[in-house]
Amino acid sequence: MSDRHFDELATRFAEKIYGGAKGAIRLAVLQADLAESLPDRPMRVLDIGAGLGHMSLWLTERGHQVTVSEPAEPMLLGARERFAAAGQSATFIQAPWQELLGQLTEPYDLVICHAVLEWLAEPHAILPVLHQLTAAGGWLSLAFYNRDALIYRNLLKGHFRKLRKQEFAGEKQSLTPQRPLDPRELAAQLAGHWKVETQSGVRVFHDYMPVEFQAKAELIDLLEMELAHRRHPSFMGLGRYLHWICRPL
Repeated sequence: MSDRHFDELATRFAEKIYGGAKGAIRLAVLQADLAESLPDRPMRVLDIGAGLGHMSLWLTERGHQVTVSEPAEPMLLGARERFAAAGQSATFIQAPWQELLGQLTEPYDLVICHAVLEWLAEPHAILPVLHQLTAAGGWLSLAFYNRDALIYRNLLKGHFRKLRKQEFAGEKQSLTPQRPLDPRELAAQLAGHWKVETQSGVRVFHDYMPVEFQAKAELIDLLEMELAHRRHPSFMGLGRYLHWICRPL
């Protein structure tokens, strides 16, 4: 299994991930967490696997100096267009994560790594690179596809055969990640190198709502409730994604 890039699925990615409530909730939670955790000063930021640049643009508009890194050319082009339309500028790098240490000479105050690990053949292999790219005293914003939530979703659907076979990878051309992460395994891999300062669930209830209730709910109410419950001890671990803000040790 190799790392998955989105050269051929950029348009579908844009529509599926950011075209509705799911994407709006994801951005709202990630942005709220970062706004609470980061100091009120300009920082050097590296966004790894930045996709279409939604988070990068938000950070740029908040006064940070952002480097946008993305391996898929169509996605990076979309990010460039998004920045141009907003009248903002950034440094753009088309490269997989394996090449970043050879191109970047100084660590960053903040490294963003959102929805990347679950698309890698060996997710743990990127962790030492993230550590090298994050400055001492800096921050790592790590968001990943939650294996626990996927298991719970399959339990609710009665997909017991799939659970017995441990078949969690998405189809080759789907947007379901190929390697959802067990949060306990990831925490063990981070231990000794990172301190996880804050944890939030992303979409702790929305994806479990019956479709008819999703259709009736107003986005403003969904956002309010997701933000209010993202760190609830009983609900946080059910987030479709988990967002951890980490500090290097």
